[in-house]
Amino acid sequence: MKRIHIINGPNLNLLGKREPEIYGNEGFEAYLLQLIQEFPDVKIDYFQSNVEGELINAIQSAGVNADGVILNPAGYTHTSVAIGDAIAAIKIPVVEVHLSNVHAREEFRKISHVSAKAKGTISGLGLHGYVLALQYLIKH
Repeated sequence: MKRIHIINGPNLNLLGKREPEIYGNEGFEAYLLQLIQEFPDVKIDYFQSNVEGELINAIQSAGVNADGVILNPAGYTHTSVAIGDAIAAIKIPVVEVHLSNVHAREEFRKISHVSAKAKGTISGLGLHGYVLALQYLIKH
């Protein structure tokens, strides 16, 4: 059984409430239950934090406890060299996921300190991006 860690960054605890026109109306916890039901042969661990250091600790921990990581670093994508470094320091694949198409938004959102370290990036497909990332990690 594969073990995949989903790690969500700042403000993603507000999904379904925060800017639903950009991020949708569904909260992540409800969506997570759907993922667990859809992928019964995968152990899915979930962590969310608004704190950069806690996200780095979760990435490092996943590096020794999991087969892959789905990471939505949210706003830290554009600012955190340390999160990029944490990804580079682990040996398991990391798939970066963004709900919105970051390339169709503000200029600063086009900068990522994560993408070059991730195995791949999924952007702009809403919560469905997590399914695609899971499917990839299951096969690789």
